[in-house]
Amino acid sequence: MTKEDKKNAYLYCKFRDEQYALYDEYAKRNGLLMKTLLVLNALYYAKDGMTQKEITDRTFQSKQTVNLIIKNLLKEAYVTVEENPENKRIKFVKLTEEGRNYAKKPVVHITWAEDTAMSMFTPEEQEQLISLSRRFTKNLTKLINESEDET
Repeated sequence: MTKEDKKNAYLYCKFRDEQYALYDEYAKRNGLLMKTLLVLNALYYAKDGMTQKEITDRTFQSKQTVNLIIKNLLKEAYVTVEENPENKRIKFVKLTEEGRNYAKKPVVHITWAEDTAMSMFTPEEQEQLISLSRRFTKNLTKLINESEDET
């Protein structure tokens, strides 16, 4: 590993952290926690709703976090939760009309910003960004999950 590798890892992670901070600040400006915004975003585009498992998979959040967010949204009547009659542990979550109205402005705007930012790249740059980001994530996952004794 070179000094340049370390510098570039630092820069890449700094940019990632800056993006997280942008999402966090945007959510706060809209009266939301970032994790709630992520759940609302997932539900907003899932017209027929999602299971809590699908939400955890889509947002990369824990089952406990998603469950707490869903309970809070349920209190506000922004979502409905239905148990699967065949397996009561599976809960199906769907935005209510009030919930869709609540989520619309922040979700549609952030999606527009993401789509527009991506459109500022050429198709080749988009493909390269996605490919390299995916590869970095796979490499990072493998290395983090290795035994710490190996480092």
